Amino acid sequence: MNKRVLITGSSRGIGKAIALKLADSGFDITVHCCSNIEQAEETSNEILSKGVASHILQFDVQDRAHAKQLLEEDVEQYGPFYGIVCNAGITRDTAFPAMEEDEWDSVIHTNLDSFYNILHPLVMPMVRARKGGRIITMASVSGIIGNRGQVNYSASKGGLIAATKSLSLELAKRKITVNCVAPGLIDTGIADETLTKEIVKHIPLRRTGSVDEVAATVDFLMSDGAAYITRQVISVNGGLA
Repeated sequence: MNKRVLITGSSRGIGKAIALKLADSGFDITVHCCSNIEQAEETSNEILSKGVASHILQFDVQDRAHAKQLLEEDVEQYGPFYGIVCNAGITRDTAFPAMEEDEWDSVIHTNLDSFYNILHPLVMPMVRARKGGRIITMASVSGIIGNRGQVNYSASKGGLIAATKSLSLELAKRKITVNCVAPGLIDTGIADETLTKEIVKHIPLRRTGSVDEVAATVDFLMSDGAAYITRQVISVNGGLA
């Protein structure tokens, strides 16, 4: 039986790339989406074509009660996850003086509160399985150095990094590694082209990253070869400091 991995926000973009890469590595993949079930079904079908198992969970990561219910039902039916990738996140960029309450709250609830909402129902089943495991959270360069117009986003991702490091200490003796991947400017096909060109000037490698490069990093951290790596923040940012 293959090891099971859940990737939140895996119907498109970075999450989808991670799901497909881990499927290539032989993991069974649980695809998660919030609203676009059609894209999730396309991703799940691509995974199935690779010869591993896949199914879909649909819920809002902000909805603690619903997330808990569906995740506990999933574990009861299929068994505990070996790996979890907390990837789902949003941005609501604006200058702080003009930031509305909802722009703060929605980003914090989606990006940071989801750490608890997703992992709290799943950690103890992983521990009780006594087979080790991998937890990977997706932060951002903004959570390390901050970014103009992203006070809310930077706060959420900085908090995520701190939570990740703390949880790693609690789970290390259970052979469950907990690490964070912090992408920089990644080409997902939706960024403003003019703004991207301006940011690239400040990146030492002088280019954007690809979703596949982020996925390759997650794939390594999920592998047996990364068993001695925990409590780390791995930046995938072309040297952007």
